[in-house]
Amino acid sequence: MSDKDTPPLTGKDLARKPRGFPDKRESLIHAQAGLVETITGVYRQWGFEALETGAFEYADALGKFLPDDDRPNAGVFAIQDDDEQWMALRYDLTAPLARFVAEAGQSLGKPFRRYAAGPVWRNEKPGPGRFREFWQCDADTIGAPGFHADAEMIAMGAEALRAVGMETGEFVIRVNTRRLLNGVLDGVGATQGETRLAILRALDKLDRLGVEGVADLLGEGRMDESGDYTKGAGLGAAEVKRVLAFAQAGADTRAETLENLATATGDTEEGKTGLAELEAIAKALEALGAPEGDVVIDPSVVRGLEYYTGPVYEAELLREVTGEDGKTYRIGSIGGGGRYDDLVARFTGETVPATGFSIGISRLAAAMQIMGETEKLDGPVVVLNFDKEDPSVALQIATELRRAGIRAEAYMGSSGMRPQMKYADRRSSPAAIMVGEDELAKGTVTIKDLEMGALKAKAIKSNEEYREARPGQFEVPRAEMVEAIRKIVEAQK
Repeated sequence: MSDKDTPPLTGKDLARKPRGFPDKRESLIHAQAGLVETITGVYRQWGFEALETGAFEYADALGKFLPDDDRPNAGVFAIQDDDEQWMALRYDLTAPLARFVAEAGQSLGKPFRRYAAGPVWRNEKPGPGRFREFWQCDADTIGAPGFHADAEMIAMGAEALRAVGMETGEFVIRVNTRRLLNGVLDGVGATQGETRLAILRALDKLDRLGVEGVADLLGEGRMDESGDYTKGAGLGAAEVKRVLAFAQAGADTRAETLENLATATGDTEEGKTGLAELEAIAKALEALGAPEGDVVIDPSVVRGLEYYTGPVYEAELLREVTGEDGKTYRIGSIGGGGRYDDLVARFTGETVPATGFSIGISRLAAAMQIMGETEKLDGPVVVLNFDKEDPSVALQIATELRRAGIRAEAYMGSSGMRPQMKYADRRSSPAAIMVGEDELAKGTVTIKDLEMGALKAKAIKSNEEYREARPGQFEVPRAEMVEAIRKIVEAQK
């Protein structure tokens, strides 16, 4: 295409970004980095080691994460390598781990306990709180078949959430197992894949639709308020009652829930096996000291049951928040995991026991920002520049502060004093430093404590009084500047 054929670029063409790829400013970036540091610190304390894999994997290595082999870009972002093999940006952090374990083979000692944090990409329709690029923080154990390994993941996940500031009653990790639900499905005669999927979808709506709505979806079907009709799973009244008894078996303690489940699941082999799994997990959770309120057995959890081979767990934020629209709502799911013994087998043909837990860092950071839990970040000390021709004094002062370990910058614009002070306010600066001709002659600097000045200014009624008082502003010898600034910065922290 020649230059003549190239359409001219306009401001509208340039100033846009792909949907689902969020821009992040410092407060959110800092919050996200802090979450990663804290959570991976917990993982390391529990004996896990770091592993970092590349952003791209061969598309066929994604396995169940690749929705359609004939359309490599469906669900993932894929490109062709120079040898015409399809590569895709990683969909999550688990598929690369499975590939790594398969490649390492017998040279990798097992159990292999790893953690990882980084961005993942999904070619899905974006929406509120749903992005195409986001961060996850995972821990996985490969080569541990016992359900105490699942319990460890759950207890460690709860500890990680407490480490980032979650209190009792503000979060919960819900635990279920695929085999337990399979036992219930077998018991009600749901042998067809379509019927089983309809039951799973109905149970997944229990929180939103309530018992009556789910009962309709388990039976003949349900018409919503808009008049749309959803065909049901077609279960009879007795079968609907049994499935609902299973879904509502949760109680105040894990022991009581297990008792209720023993009654609800019946005598199927899958049901007995699933119940034994949860009993083993509950026993290990007790040994690990996981509080009853942090971890509950909840048979209504049906996340990813087509992917997981045993226990599944989902972490949920319970605290209600008020959005900008004034409405109160819950953040909901911020992580989860489960046992996936079949994932490595697609490379090796051999079943390798594996279990993992993942925390959605981007979602958790956004939730904490909405809840006002992210740390207020102080900006740099701003050194005002009154000499546009020669800013050497401002540059020297900023350098002196940085060498003393204080975040600082010299003003680089061409505006006067008032706009420079407004700039310092916008930067959330703890203080501004002014050096004019008078200060240079006396060997002093004028410091304005911006936070203290703002507090004192609220009590001043007139402009004249403000100019006379100059709240939060004082003069010190240049030799005492660093210590004076350090006191301001530490006081504001």
